[in-house]
Amino acid sequence: MNLKEKLVSSFLAFENQVEVDTYVHDIRSQAIKVFEQNGFPKKKEEAWKYTSLNKILKEDYSVFPKQENALEYHEVKRYFVHEIDTYKIVFIDGKYSSHLSDTTHDGMDVCLMSAAFNKPKYRLIIENYFNKAAESDSLTSLNTAFSREGAYIHIPKNKLAGKPIQILHFSTGDESALMLQPRNLIVVDENSHVEILERHQSLTDNPVLTNSVTEIFANKRAIVDYYKVQNDKDKASLIDNTYVSQKQQSRVSVHTFSFGGKLIRNNLNFYQKGEHIESTLKGITIIGNKQHVDHNTLVHHQEPNCESHQDYKGIFGDYATGVFNGKVIVDKKAQKTNAYQANNNLLIDDKATINTKPQLEIFADDVKCSHGCTIGQLDNRAMFYLRSRGIPEKEARAILMYGFANNVLESVRIRELKRRINQIIANKLGVNIGFDL
Repeated sequence: MNLKEKLVSSFLAFENQVEVDTYVHDIRSQAIKVFEQNGFPKKKEEAWKYTSLNKILKEDYSVFPKQENALEYHEVKRYFVHEIDTYKIVFIDGKYSSHLSDTTHDGMDVCLMSAAFNKPKYRLIIENYFNKAAESDSLTSLNTAFSREGAYIHIPKNKLAGKPIQILHFSTGDESALMLQPRNLIVVDENSHVEILERHQSLTDNPVLTNSVTEIFANKRAIVDYYKVQNDKDKASLIDNTYVSQKQQSRVSVHTFSFGGKLIRNNLNFYQKGEHIESTLKGITIIGNKQHVDHNTLVHHQEPNCESHQDYKGIFGDYATGVFNGKVIVDKKAQKTNAYQANNNLLIDDKATINTKPQLEIFADDVKCSHGCTIGQLDNRAMFYLRSRGIPEKEARAILMYGFANNVLESVRIRELKRRINQIIANKLGVNIGFDL
């Protein structure tokens, strides 16, 4: 029995395990039909042309963990941004850990999807927002069918979340191979602001496949800053599907830092549904060995007077493979659009590979849109200049790479997170730079 057959046959057992109302049941039932019909994506599909899932799908994944596991804070402290006070929603092998979490219902809801599914007071939000931004592609539909647990965040009108929110998923390795399908729903009402950090972390060398879906709704004049830190073990794979729906005058930024994992696929989709919207998509990728990171982005401009900015930097060594497939769509109605898209890459080894395809589909005639990509190596003249000042070659290379990625780091608003990312980059490059960018 292959993984697709295993998942389809497990759906009925999953439905019998959970208590949900008819509304959610109907959504799940339709979703599993979509997955059963389409299966896992293959390379013959244009969006998956450079990314094959065949190797990671051969594992015999456990769909439901056999037991609940506990972790002590000191065992996982280094994966938290612990230098600042935050709300925390923590999951261990897909199950909520109350011991490590710090949630709230004081003026806003920072809690669990399972609570939102089962409590009447959340029903209106679920009916208005759950599965409303997500597309019906096969992997998102698979997550929808098995959606049970994840983060539920609702920031009501005119509310500033007093501290950032961390969403952390740990896998312990008690299963020989584990598949996780977390589902996050984030609703930020009018004039509200929230900062969110998300991380998926394996604590073992056992294979882990995470198929995650996050829906973000930014209403009028809402501000959302979302940060994804991806620095996992070599046998952990992540398929991250994020859908962002924006109303007028909202500002949403998503920063994606991809440093580790066997295979990472980031599907990031922005839908602008009002005027004077700003959307920011930025990312840094530094990988080596035989790692594979694929960024697939979409920004759909549907109304006039909006902006979007995409800036992705990649540094690839050894036999690593990078993919960037970015698309900007500007509808005929979306006049005065300002859209910028850039993907710049360094190949520091001859065997590393990058496949990049920035795209614009413009149906309006009064717009300012640009896109481009670069693929190259470190500047030999800059290297000579640094070496002539007495800087060793390894440190000189690292300084140039830091400078290459600096403009993405500049827009990180949480100082402690920025410092943490700087340290991860230094570790990836194998040097101690000695200053913060």
